[in-house]
Amino acid sequence: MIDLSTLTTERRNNETFNLDQMTVAEALIKMNNEDKKVAFAVEEALPNIEPVISSAIEAFNKGGRLIYMGAGTSGRLGVLDAAECVPTFGVPATQVIGLIAGGDKAMTVAVEGAEDSLELGRQDLIDLKLNENDLVLGIAASGRTPYVIGALDYAKEIGAKTASLSCNLNAEISKHAEFPIEVDCGPEFLTGSTRLKSGTAQKLILNMISTISMIGIGKVYNNLMVDVKPTNEKLVERSKRIIMQATDCTYEEAEEKFIEADQDVKLAIVMLLTDCAAEEGKTKLVSLDIVPEFFYCVAQGGNYSHSRNYYSFHMIPVLSYIESPPEISMT
Repeated sequence: MIDLSTLTTERRNNETFNLDQMTVAEALIKMNNEDKKVAFAVEEALPNIEPVISSAIEAFNKGGRLIYMGAGTSGRLGVLDAAECVPTFGVPATQVIGLIAGGDKAMTVAVEGAEDSLELGRQDLIDLKLNENDLVLGIAASGRTPYVIGALDYAKEIGAKTASLSCNLNAEISKHAEFPIEVDCGPEFLTGSTRLKSGTAQKLILNMISTISMIGIGKVYNNLMVDVKPTNEKLVERSKRIIMQATDCTYEEAEEKFIEADQDVKLAIVMLLTDCAAEEGKTKLVSLDIVPEFFYCVAQGGNYSHSRNYYSFHMIPVLSYIESPPEISMT
């Protein structure tokens, strides 16, 4: 028999004992008050999130991947975050991957027993041809999902980096990961429903991991997503605005270079700031990349460093060879 009595996520919430008797307005206030606690709980976990981001950057720089693994809500959140990296940062779908116990069909319909299999987690990584350059992040609100544990153990066997994200303290999966993250949001509004506060906390943390690691490999210029993929009308217009904001050009100039650059925002920015044609701009980008897909380079006065316990970058953008480049400092 599985003992859930020690899990915070399974405890009853004293504030919602009479939930079924509340008015809609009362329930909304209670639920909103519970949700307010999530960001503060995540804040306490920031020191443990930092080395996971550093490890993700290191993995990307080695040509490795960030792989999320989970079951149920945890798995779906990983798949969601991975999918959003493609249009937001222009990375291939193979760079950030979300795996859910039971496969793609489990995104909409629960697959019975999938999360309880140690072997399934292991096999999913074998099928993905996991290697030592990859980082596997196991996600489980309960902190005890066998599918995730099996995956983490296999990742460690072959020398890949491992991290975990749970919503209970002293979680079982923390014992199987090099970089464990534990966030305690307290009992759920609805007892045991970890799609609520636990899911919100997981989403916030995944946002941090994917976004800041992408900043670390040069996918952001200042605070602009310069590698955005314009896959719809909204993103086409956003791309033009990014070009305008990065170069202080007019809408018409941005649109012209955007078209000439074949909708490559980063290239259009280089073309405008260096007054060059598309082919020359491509050459300049390639010649200044110190790592594939890096937008930033370590230039005069700039440095880049990261480790398990330290993560910072003070970098000058790849456009730094321009006579009067905009200076960027991130700490």
